[in-house]
Amino acid sequence: MYPICIRAPFNRRVTDDKGRTMRRRFHRLVAAVGVAAAVAVATPVAVAVPQAGTPSQEAAPLARPAFRMPFICGQVWRGNNWRGHSPAHSVDWNHYNAQGAPDDFGRRVLASAGGTVVASYYSTGDGYGNTVVVAHGDGWRTRYAHLKERTVASGAHVKRGQVIGKVGASSATHEFSPHLHYEQIHNGSVVVAVVQGVRWYDYLDRRLTSTNGC
Repeated sequence: MYPICIRAPFNRRVTDDKGRTMRRRFHRLVAAVGVAAAVAVATPVAVAVPQAGTPSQEAAPLARPAFRMPFICGQVWRGNNWRGHSPAHSVDWNHYNAQGAPDDFGRRVLASAGGTVVASYYSTGDGYGNTVVVAHGDGWRTRYAHLKERTVASGAHVKRGQVIGKVGASSATHEFSPHLHYEQIHNGSVVVAVVQGVRWYDYLDRRLTSTNGC
Protein backbone atom coordinates (compact mmCIF):
# COMPACT_ATOMS: atom_id res chain seq x y z
CA MET A 1 0.00 0.00 0.00
CA TYR A 2 1.33 3.40 -0.96
CA PRO A 3 1.38 6.14 1.75
CA ILE A 4 -1.44 8.71 1.63
CA CYS A 5 -0.26 12.27 1.49
CA ILE A 6 -2.73 14.98 2.60
CA ARG A 7 -1.33 18.42 2.60
CA ALA A 8 -3.03 21.35 4.37
CA PRO A 9 -2.29 24.97 3.61
CA PHE A 10 0.65 26.37 5.57
CA ASN A 11 0.10 28.86 8.40
CA ARG A 12 -3.58 29.04 7.78
CA ARG A 13 -6.39 28.25 10.18
CA VAL A 14 -9.42 27.01 8.27
CA THR A 15 -12.89 26.78 9.80
CA ASP A 16 -16.23 25.54 8.51
CA ASP A 17 -19.50 27.47 8.51
CA LYS A 18 -20.01 26.69 12.23
CA GLY A 19 -16.62 27.93 13.19
CA ARG A 20 -15.13 24.52 14.04
CA THR A 21 -11.52 23.97 13.16
CA MET A 22 -10.83 21.94 9.98
CA ARG A 23 -7.45 20.95 11.37
CA ARG A 24 -9.15 18.80 14.01
CA ARG A 25 -11.07 16.97 11.30
CA PHE A 26 -7.85 16.36 9.41
CA HIS A 27 -6.20 14.76 12.47
CA ARG A 28 -9.22 12.52 13.00
CA LEU A 29 -9.12 11.40 9.36
CA VAL A 30 -5.44 10.47 9.56
CA ALA A 31 -6.04 8.46 12.75
CA ALA A 32 -8.94 6.56 11.18
CA VAL A 33 -6.84 5.61 8.13
CA GLY A 34 -4.06 4.30 10.40
CA VAL A 35 -6.47 2.10 12.40
CA ALA A 36 -8.00 0.62 9.22
CA ALA A 37 -4.55 -0.23 7.85
CA ALA A 38 -3.54 -1.94 11.10
CA VAL A 39 -6.71 -4.05 11.11
CA ALA A 40 -6.14 -5.12 7.49
CA VAL A 41 -2.58 -6.29 8.26
CA ALA A 42 -3.55 -8.17 11.42
CA THR A 43 -6.56 -9.98 9.92
CA PRO A 44 -5.63 -13.52 8.74
CA VAL A 45 -6.33 -14.39 5.12
CA ALA A 46 -8.34 -17.55 4.50
CA VAL A 47 -6.59 -19.96 2.08
CA ALA A 48 -8.36 -23.02 0.64
CA VAL A 49 -6.41 -26.20 1.43
CA PRO A 50 -7.32 -29.47 -0.39
CA GLN A 51 -8.74 -32.00 2.03
CA ALA A 52 -7.61 -35.62 2.10
CA GLY A 53 -9.77 -37.85 -0.01
CA THR A 54 -11.02 -35.08 -2.32
CA PRO A 55 -11.13 -35.67 -6.10
CA SER A 56 -8.22 -33.24 -6.55
CA GLN A 57 -5.91 -35.56 -4.65
CA GLU A 58 -3.97 -37.97 -6.88
CA ALA A 59 -4.64 -41.66 -6.37
CA ALA A 60 -1.86 -43.76 -4.88
CA PRO A 61 -0.08 -46.20 -7.23
CA LEU A 62 -1.71 -49.60 -7.39
CA ALA A 63 0.24 -52.36 -5.64
CA ARG A 64 1.67 -55.36 -7.47
CA PRO A 65 0.04 -58.67 -6.47
CA ALA A 66 2.12 -60.91 -4.18
CA PHE A 67 3.25 -63.23 -6.98
CA ARG A 68 4.56 -66.68 -6.03
CA MET A 69 6.66 -69.02 -8.11
CA PRO A 70 4.47 -70.87 -10.62
CA PHE A 71 5.48 -74.27 -9.22
CA ILE A 72 4.57 -76.72 -6.47
CA CYS A 73 5.53 -75.80 -2.91
CA GLY A 74 9.05 -76.87 -1.97
CA GLN A 75 10.38 -77.31 -5.51
CA VAL A 76 13.64 -75.52 -6.32
CA TRP A 77 13.80 -73.90 -9.75
CA ARG A 78 16.43 -71.85 -11.54
CA GLY A 79 15.16 -68.53 -12.91
CA ASN A 80 17.24 -66.94 -15.63
CA ASN A 81 16.70 -63.52 -17.21
CA TRP A 82 19.47 -63.87 -19.73
CA ARG A 83 20.98 -61.23 -21.99
CA GLY A 84 19.07 -60.93 -25.25
CA HIS A 85 15.95 -62.63 -23.90
CA SER A 86 12.81 -61.51 -25.69
CA PRO A 87 10.81 -59.75 -24.52
CA ALA A 88 13.08 -57.98 -22.03
CA HIS A 89 12.41 -58.73 -18.34
CA SER A 90 10.89 -62.16 -18.99
CA VAL A 91 12.21 -65.14 -16.99
CA ASP A 92 12.98 -68.71 -18.11
CA TRP A 93 12.52 -71.37 -15.41
CA ASN A 94 14.26 -74.76 -15.31
CA HIS A 95 14.22 -77.64 -12.83
CA TYR A 96 17.08 -80.11 -12.25
CA ASN A 97 17.25 -83.55 -10.66
CA ALA A 98 19.67 -84.62 -7.92
CA GLN A 99 22.38 -85.29 -10.53
CA GLY A 100 22.04 -81.80 -11.99
CA ALA A 101 20.32 -82.87 -15.19
CA PRO A 102 17.24 -80.93 -16.44
CA ASP A 103 14.00 -82.74 -15.66
CA ASP A 104 11.35 -80.06 -16.02
CA PHE A 105 9.42 -81.45 -19.01
CA GLY A 106 5.83 -82.21 -18.01
CA ARG A 107 6.06 -80.67 -14.51
CA ARG A 108 2.96 -78.83 -13.37
CA VAL A 109 2.68 -75.05 -13.80
CA LEU A 110 0.63 -73.12 -11.23
CA ALA A 111 -0.97 -69.69 -11.29
CA SER A 112 1.31 -67.15 -9.57
CA ALA A 113 -1.75 -65.33 -8.20
CA GLY A 114 -5.51 -65.61 -8.44
CA GLY A 115 -7.34 -64.12 -11.39
CA THR A 116 -9.17 -64.75 -14.65
CA VAL A 117 -7.74 -66.56 -17.67
CA VAL A 118 -7.95 -64.06 -20.52
CA ALA A 119 -6.06 -66.15 -23.10
CA SER A 120 -5.40 -69.86 -23.59
CA TYR A 121 -4.16 -70.63 -27.08
CA TYR A 122 -1.43 -72.01 -29.32
CA SER A 123 0.52 -69.12 -30.81
CA THR A 124 1.65 -69.55 -34.41
CA GLY A 125 3.16 -66.11 -35.02
CA ASP A 126 5.35 -65.10 -32.08
CA GLY A 127 7.00 -68.31 -30.91
CA TYR A 128 5.15 -68.62 -27.61
CA GLY A 129 3.59 -71.97 -28.50
CA ASN A 130 1.02 -73.14 -25.95
CA THR A 131 0.28 -70.02 -23.90
CA VAL A 132 -1.88 -69.07 -20.92
CA VAL A 133 -2.40 -65.47 -19.76
CA VAL A 134 -4.03 -64.69 -16.41
CA ALA A 135 -5.38 -61.22 -15.49
CA HIS A 136 -5.06 -60.31 -11.80
CA GLY A 137 -6.73 -56.88 -11.77
CA ASP A 138 -5.42 -53.30 -11.74
CA GLY A 139 -3.63 -53.86 -15.06
CA TRP A 140 -1.54 -56.84 -13.85
CA ARG A 141 -1.18 -60.06 -15.88
CA THR A 142 1.10 -63.08 -16.02
CA ARG A 143 2.02 -65.08 -19.12
CA TYR A 144 3.09 -68.75 -19.16
CA ALA A 145 4.47 -69.96 -22.50
CA HIS A 146 6.00 -72.96 -24.34
CA LEU A 147 3.66 -75.26 -22.36
CA LYS A 148 3.37 -78.94 -23.16
CA GLU A 149 -0.34 -78.64 -22.52
CA ARG A 150 -2.88 -76.14 -21.21
CA THR A 151 -5.37 -77.22 -18.54
CA VAL A 152 -7.53 -74.06 -18.35
CA ALA A 153 -9.68 -72.29 -20.91
CA SER A 154 -10.17 -68.59 -21.53
CA GLY A 155 -12.70 -67.13 -19.10
CA ALA A 156 -11.90 -69.54 -16.26
CA HIS A 157 -11.37 -68.14 -12.76
CA VAL A 158 -8.27 -69.56 -11.10
CA LYS A 159 -6.85 -69.39 -7.59
CA ARG A 160 -3.21 -68.95 -6.72
CA GLY A 161 -1.57 -72.37 -6.85
CA GLN A 162 -4.11 -73.86 -9.28
CA VAL A 163 -2.64 -75.98 -12.08
CA ILE A 164 -2.94 -74.16 -15.43
CA GLY A 165 -0.63 -76.28 -17.59
CA LYS A 166 2.56 -78.34 -17.83
CA VAL A 167 6.11 -77.38 -18.75
CA GLY A 168 7.02 -78.05 -22.36
CA ALA A 169 9.00 -76.77 -25.33
CA SER A 170 6.25 -75.80 -27.75
CA SER A 171 6.85 -73.11 -30.38
CA ALA A 172 5.81 -72.63 -33.98
CA THR A 173 8.97 -70.70 -34.86
CA HIS A 174 11.82 -72.02 -32.68
CA GLU A 175 13.24 -75.24 -31.28
CA PHE A 176 13.71 -75.11 -27.51
CA SER A 177 14.78 -77.38 -24.71
CA PRO A 178 11.96 -77.71 -22.15
CA HIS A 179 11.46 -74.71 -19.83
CA LEU A 180 8.74 -72.33 -18.67
CA HIS A 181 8.76 -68.85 -20.20
CA TYR A 182 7.26 -66.48 -17.61
CA GLU A 183 6.28 -62.80 -17.78
CA GLN A 184 4.77 -60.25 -15.41
CA ILE A 185 2.87 -57.60 -17.36
CA HIS A 186 1.50 -54.25 -16.18
CA ASN A 187 -0.76 -52.11 -18.36
CA GLY A 188 0.36 -53.98 -21.47
CA SER A 189 4.13 -53.85 -20.88
CA VAL A 190 6.40 -56.63 -19.62
CA VAL A 191 8.04 -55.39 -16.41
CA VAL A 192 10.85 -56.61 -14.16
CA ALA A 193 9.33 -59.56 -12.32
CA VAL A 194 9.08 -59.72 -8.53
CA VAL A 195 8.61 -63.28 -7.30
CA GLN A 196 8.23 -64.03 -3.57
CA GLY A 197 9.91 -60.70 -2.82
CA VAL A 198 12.88 -61.32 -5.16
CA ARG A 199 13.26 -58.74 -7.95
CA TRP A 200 14.42 -60.48 -11.14
CA TYR A 201 16.60 -57.75 -12.56
CA ASP A 202 17.85 -58.17 -16.12
CA TYR A 203 20.52 -60.90 -16.42
CA LEU A 204 19.79 -62.31 -12.95
CA ASP A 205 20.37 -66.08 -12.77
CA ARG A 206 19.51 -67.70 -9.42
CA ARG A 207 17.63 -70.50 -7.74
CA LEU A 208 14.55 -70.11 -5.57
CA THR A 209 12.30 -72.44 -3.60
CA SER A 210 8.58 -72.20 -4.32
CA THR A 211 6.17 -71.22 -1.55
CA ASN A 212 3.13 -71.47 -3.82
CA GLY A 213 0.43 -73.44 -2.01
CA CYS A 214 2.52 -74.04 1.12
